[in-house]
Amino acid sequence: MNEKLKDFLSTSLYLLGVVIVTLLFIKYVGQKTVVIGDSMNDTLIDGDRLILNKISYRFNDPERFDIIVFPFRDGSGKNYVKRIIGLPGETVQLTENGDILINGEVLEENYGREVIKRFGSSLEPYTLAKDEYYVLGDNRNDSDDSRYTVGPVHRREILGKVWIRILPFKKFGKVR
Repeated sequence: MNEKLKDFLSTSLYLLGVVIVTLLFIKYVGQKTVVIGDSMNDTLIDGDRLILNKISYRFNDPERFDIIVFPFRDGSGKNYVKRIIGLPGETVQLTENGDILINGEVLEENYGREVIKRFGSSLEPYTLAKDEYYVLGDNRNDSDDSRYTVGPVHRREILGKVWIRILPFKKFGKVR
């Protein structure tokens, strides 16, 4: 074989390897997503570019206050970005004074942007199944979440945990 053909094949195999590794990384380890809307203000804002950690939930269960990404159920390809509030088996309820109750105890948290004034169906206690999570947006009065059409999120629906904000550059870093 001549040298040019060897170089071409070598380069082609190298590029094929890079493409395969990249696709495997995106499928199983990390994925880019974009925040659309204001439901996670002030933690995340419209247009933030994020990297999801898709591998950690293969070894550990999601935890309270994790920010997760899961798809719209309409098949549109869009994703929700919300914070986990209730864990499997817990009973979640909102009170008219804006408290979140987990198993009858007030949840101590500081992620909500304001006192909850929109309750949806959550004034009544709801017990999560063994594979369900209750999620809220940090902008509690401007969020479509478990109180409304989203309902509880099933474990199998979770695409990953928000890990790093990559844009805007001035806010680059780990997201909490």
